Amino acid sequence: MTPAALHRCLADETRLTLTLLLCTEPELCVCEMTEALAAPQPRISRHLAYLRRAGLLRGRRRGAWIFYRLEPTLPEWVSIILEASRDAAPPEVITAHRRLADAGTARRRQAACHTKPRPALFSSTSGDIA
Repeated sequence: MTPAALHRCLADETRLTLTLLLCTEPELCVCEMTEALAAPQPRISRHLAYLRRAGLLRGRRRGAWIFYRLEPTLPEWVSIILEASRDAAPPEVITAHRRLADAGTARRRQAACHTKPRPALFSSTSGDIA
């Protein structure tokens, strides 16, 4: 991780908010992050992939869901920058944290989103994409 790479990661509001959420939450599922940011899943997943490729996040799969956390081997200077950024608390991060808190504990949030039925990709009669 270089300073330029870190600042490219944090220059986008969505990536900054996702990263700062993970500074205070040990691990979040993609569905929790989509709820917290009130953003579509493909957008969140695209930004998470960017952050993972940059080496800022680590993902793990559990069944059909992917959970993300900060890369545990980040250099100390990166942690210092992230903590200072978190302490500055941009409004988007405060709102996202509030949405997470309103949804309950991590276990409750994950149970709620992991029990939602997955949308059907094809209709049963015509084969068209739903």
